[in-house]
Amino acid sequence: MRSLPTSPPAAQGVDASKVHAFLDALESAPDIEPHSLVLLRHGHVVASGWWAPYGPERPQLLYSLSKSFTATAAGFAVAEGLIRLDDPVISYFPELDAEVTDPRTRAMLVRHIASMSSGHVEWTFDPALALDPHDIVRGFLLLPPDRDPGTVFLYDQPATYTLAAILQRVTGRTLTAYLRPRLFDPLGIGEVAWLHDRAGRELGFSGLHATTDAVARLGQLYLARGVWEGERVLPEAWVAEATRVQIANGEGTSDWERGYGFQFWMSRHGYRGDGAYGQFCVVLPEQDAVLALTSETTDMQKVLDLVWQHLLPACGPAPLSGRESVDKALAERLGLLAVALAEGSPREGDVTVFTPYGGVCAGQPTLTAVEAGPEGRLTLVEDGHRLELRLRPGVWTVTEDDVPAAVSGGWTDEDTLAVDVAFLETPHHLLVTCSRSDRTFTARWRTQPLHDGPLRRMRAPRG
Repeated sequence: MRSLPTSPPAAQGVDASKVHAFLDALESAPDIEPHSLVLLRHGHVVASGWWAPYGPERPQLLYSLSKSFTATAAGFAVAEGLIRLDDPVISYFPELDAEVTDPRTRAMLVRHIASMSSGHVEWTFDPALALDPHDIVRGFLLLPPDRDPGTVFLYDQPATYTLAAILQRVTGRTLTAYLRPRLFDPLGIGEVAWLHDRAGRELGFSGLHATTDAVARLGQLYLARGVWEGERVLPEAWVAEATRVQIANGEGTSDWERGYGFQFWMSRHGYRGDGAYGQFCVVLPEQDAVLALTSETTDMQKVLDLVWQHLLPACGPAPLSGRESVDKALAERLGLLAVALAEGSPREGDVTVFTPYGGVCAGQPTLTAVEAGPEGRLTLVEDGHRLELRLRPGVWTVTEDDVPAAVSGGWTDEDTLAVDVAFLETPHHLLVTCSRSDRTFTARWRTQPLHDGPLRRMRAPRG
């Protein structure tokens, strides 16, 4: 894979001291744990870094940032004449034509599901599943919209799922397979993986695992209005339509009330794709800049506030002179980033088996036992599957076995073993606390995964 071009920040008019300030603010915020960032200006990477134990080759679960990749697939399909934005959604599901009789549903167009303006005013995911546990599209289309399509905004996962289902139907391929020769290969994006449902459809609205570099490349493609390295990849008309307001969604000060395009949010500055817990692709046309960032946070507005406060004013005329020392200091800092370690020390002893406090682990019901042994061995046991970890003092210890994970922590007193397990292809940490006195453990997610399942699924799909 060809690397993105790099440049000292000053050569592209970026004040590295303000990037330092942005890093300071991220790292000092108690409710934000940054995992990676790539900042591009004038098509060059001017700052990139990964907080250990995360790394540049590691795919990340992007959650709803996946939607922007689905939108890109839609752009290709429109250009190829496979779909039309003004076609009724029901026209792509003729087998449901006799069942779907509501006039508003029948008036729902592809552009409405692409812009979250189906006409529904309450989330439809659970009601759609209740109507048809095996086919969300059918359940969604059997739920009559409350308003005329195109008149009201509702951020609703089945809308994007239905768009993705249309794309996979008309192309005869998964989203990943369809995008590979059109997007991923031309942009030099390596392996990606997308969660799929029982029917084999890739979700579209979530579930894409890709590197931060891949996110940055998507942002740069949109910033350049669909051109990559001098070649037209995505139609300029699609970029313009996807990244302008298609439906109004509020009048407040939040960056989630600035209007919505085709699977892109409008922002106070520029536009963006984003995903739960702080996965961002921020495109800033006025600054000719892109920020790709992954993190774990429940305060995504705070992240954007820090971008506006520090990174916007960092972008000025190029080049800046006399900045070699601060550029070098920033590069050194970016090479030493690390997530804070959990406290604790190792302790030798025989293998101790801990069972769930109260009989069932409320935070992760599939977790049936925790084993602690000599030489820092730690095993999470669920339904007969074993996740083998190793605790070492003062470092994140990474395992690449069935589930890529890193662990830190140890014994905090004579009775208590406390460990932090980071699932490296997701934003999530599982905090496990074991009590020696009664041989029990508790476990809780620091942020709750939105895709349910056992720990062995806390990774990018394989194969």
